[in-house]
Amino acid sequence: MSAPDLSGAGADEAVEQLYAAHWRQLVRLSALLVHDQAAAEDVVQDAFVAMHGKWARLRDPDKALAYLRQAVVNRSRSALRHRAVVERHVRRGTLGDVTVEGPSVGGARRDAVKEALRRLSDRQREVLVLRYYLDWSEAQIADALGISRGSVKAHAHRGGAAMRELLGDWWEDPS
Repeated sequence: MSAPDLSGAGADEAVEQLYAAHWRQLVRLSALLVHDQAAAEDVVQDAFVAMHGKWARLRDPDKALAYLRQAVVNRSRSALRHRAVVERHVRRGTLGDVTVEGPSVGGARRDAVKEALRRLSDRQREVLVLRYYLDWSEAQIADALGISRGSVKAHAHRGGAAMRELLGDWWEDPS
């Protein structure tokens, strides 16, 4: 889906159009990175609020979607870092293992893929999620993550190799 024409639009109207057109896609992106629907919705909402507050300073309103994607990826990373710190402190303060998540929803294959994705480096996971789950091009991924297309290719290659090693026949590279 292409970005709406936002040239000349005020902050309220522009953000409303972007929200209507891209909220679901951005939540899906964040959910695949943070593995939590509620946290993903918070991340995306925060990104929209921040963009609205900075709308007057946005040099090129037609790049607002790219800005939002970058903000969602960055805020998802921050949420993961925050979660890791919290989990470290929880582990220090408890005697036994505490399971926060409930039973898995979905099939064994989906659970195995999610677990394998968690074992990848952050960058490999981000690239694979954007490439295979959201069907983004190398250019879109590079733009959203702030890296070169060559880096996208390298992370996709290494991540795909790791997924094949972790999942065997369950990992089918769609490309």
